[in-house]
Amino acid sequence: MKDYLVRGIGEDGQFRVFAATTTKLVEEARRRHDTWPVASAALGRALTAGLLLGANLKGDDILTLRILGDGPLGAVVVTANAAGEVRGYVQEPHVDLPGQAAGKLPVGEAVGKGYLYISKDMGLKEPFTGSVELVSGEIGEDVAQYLLTSEQTPSAVALGVLVGPQGQVKASGGIIIQMFPEAKEEVLLQLEKNLGKMDPVSSLVDRGLGPEGIVAEAVGGLKVQYLEKTPVCFKCKCSRARVGDILAAMGRDAIINILNDQGQAEVLCHFCGEKYVFAASELELLLEDL
Repeated sequence: MKDYLVRGIGEDGQFRVFAATTTKLVEEARRRHDTWPVASAALGRALTAGLLLGANLKGDDILTLRILGDGPLGAVVVTANAAGEVRGYVQEPHVDLPGQAAGKLPVGEAVGKGYLYISKDMGLKEPFTGSVELVSGEIGEDVAQYLLTSEQTPSAVALGVLVGPQGQVKASGGIIIQMFPEAKEEVLLQLEKNLGKMDPVSSLVDRGLGPEGIVAEAVGGLKVQYLEKTPVCFKCKCSRARVGDILAAMGRDAIINILNDQGQAEVLCHFCGEKYVFAASELELLLEDL
């Protein structure tokens, strides 16, 4: 199944919904960062949340989601753009904690207590940044609390990552439902009832449901008009040329010190795990241009 995101309006404009399947991109993130299961689940949920929250971005807008908890995972950082591209990392990818009941990975325990920060860079002088104290560290609940507190938007958020016995990501996805002020009480009650009995999103994706299927499970018989369908993927903006520019910006003295101390430069991108090696001859060429 391909990874993609849908955006829709429900039941005569009373709510809006965003849903996505993200299995392949979360598996790519797991492979790139060599995350262990609990880190894979936390990073996968954050990547999915970034895409869902960024579904209303325009043009070159960028959304950054940072989860800064005191648990063993450390920071979880994700950026997403309007094109459905997302990247991210977890500070400590090799965290192993005992599983909870029914095989549930202890993401909340691994994240710990702290804060969720969400920034939107929309080309203005300063990006807008909101924050909220982590409710549980499970990420979905924390995002819902952020939307209610910082954006005054009552929302239901469900995120899920299913990790296989060998550590691979078997299924991943998520959904956000946001009520509009004019929503009728019976619609709200029906949504609450449906969401209360819905299987975990990761289970739905593992059964083969796409974003539209996840939405159908969440809204029951309520009507949804889909406005957009967008492919999503893990994609980093780093490149050899960009890294070369960063090295050049460090100045002559810094490059000469690297040559003398190490003989070459190795730069690792935190977001995607890509390693760039610049040999001595390449560093000397950079010096010639300075």
